[in-house]
Amino acid sequence: MRYNKIRKMDISNGPGVRVSIFMQGCTFHCKNCFNPETHDFMGGQEFTQDTIEQVLGLCENQNIKGLSILGGEPMHPMNIEGSTQLAKAFKEKFPHKTLWVWTGFLFDKDLQNKEILNYIDVLVDGQYVDELRDPRLKYSGSSNQRVIDVPKSLKQGKIIFFENS
Repeated sequence: MRYNKIRKMDISNGPGVRVSIFMQGCTFHCKNCFNPETHDFMGGQEFTQDTIEQVLGLCENQNIKGLSILGGEPMHPMNIEGSTQLAKAFKEKFPHKTLWVWTGFLFDKDLQNKEILNYIDVLVDGQYVDELRDPRLKYSGSSNQRVIDVPKSLKQGKIIFFENS
């Protein structure tokens, strides 16, 4: 598994100042993707335990409100194990900080029973659709994408949207 980049202080991918990691590799290739450099699974840098430690170290800053995992595609079968390891380590170390994840896969169709859901606070799901692009949306690029409160959704057994979206 590989990652493309880490942003130490990101204000565009979730609420507050966050650390963001962009996983490398995606097969969706959405038209006008904002991160086409993340599509190649062989690009970027190797994702290791040191990468996890680096991200956790950056999250120790008291001004950091949480971690955002994007891509590429963090939920692709080639990436989900590493994404899960990072998510678990983050929530164990920072239970009061939030974890946001963006994926082209669908919560209720593709991600059921995936361990990573136990650690995610908010999931933005669905592939970006250029024809549905809406710059007024706060956390997604196109109107088909959903901003899901994962703990509430898992508890209630149905999709509950994040209230501040």
